[in-house]
Amino acid sequence: MSGLSLQHPWAFAFGLLGNLISFTTYLAPIPTFYRIYKSKSTEGFQSVPYVVALFSAMLWIFYALIKSNEALLITINAAGCVIETIFIVIYLAYAPKKAKVFTAKILLLLNVGVFGLILLLTLLLSQGERRVVSLGWVCVAFSVSVFVAPLSIMRRVIQTRSVEYMPFSLSLTLTLSAIVWFLYGLLIKDKYVALPNVMGFIFGVVQMGLYVFYMNATPPAGEGKEGKLPVEEHVVVNVGKLTATPEKSSEVHPVTEMATAVPRTCAAEAAAEPEVVVVDMPPPRAVEVAAV
Repeated sequence: MSGLSLQHPWAFAFGLLGNLISFTTYLAPIPTFYRIYKSKSTEGFQSVPYVVALFSAMLWIFYALIKSNEALLITINAAGCVIETIFIVIYLAYAPKKAKVFTAKILLLLNVGVFGLILLLTLLLSQGERRVVSLGWVCVAFSVSVFVAPLSIMRRVIQTRSVEYMPFSLSLTLTLSAIVWFLYGLLIKDKYVALPNVMGFIFGVVQMGLYVFYMNATPPAGEGKEGKLPVEEHVVVNVGKLTATPEKSSEVHPVTEMATAVPRTCAAEAAAEPEVVVVDMPPPRAVEVAAV
């Protein structure tokens, strides 16, 4: 996000519009977290974009305080800090243990450790305009990371061929916000505001393109379910091979009958066609038992 000053009337107008759009961008994930609350599960959603967005808002507040005369910048990013914190708390409440630990580690590392380090280094190692420049480049880097963070979601969309985890409203508001803040940065000649929003516009357009491409696509898991029955496998079981020893007949034959009886050779048995009995089994397998 970027700030708002009264240096130029058009800058003031774009700044106000940017604040409104940025606020709606912060609120865009509400349906996602309402779904998490109703299902009591985070499902396939990830916390990384919200943790990074919180960190970016904290940085822009610090930048506004250092640069001064950026009251509305502080206002919008303060609202962003509150909203993102609420989202993260909801996520932690319903996430599995592994996801909770991962999110807690990112929060401690990024929002406490890295932000504290940036705060100390900026205040101790630089002064005046140099402090604004160094902090401005840091804000540019992490503002780009806010737009890059949904790359994991974009990869999931490509893998699953489903846009379930990438709401179109969020991609649209991010794109509009990037356009407005880019124009604002140009008007006030603040490259630290304009540059990250170029990347924001590019990633927003890519996300909307993916949504249009995959919104009617059939997920891989659904293949074969519509209009196609599964192919039945026929397994032929040779019952004769299931017995350990051949059965012996208990019938008594006269000696003459045994002498005149034609002995059955292996070749004769192989030539004899066995009777096949089809046993109905539950689908999807049909088992054919061959009596030997």
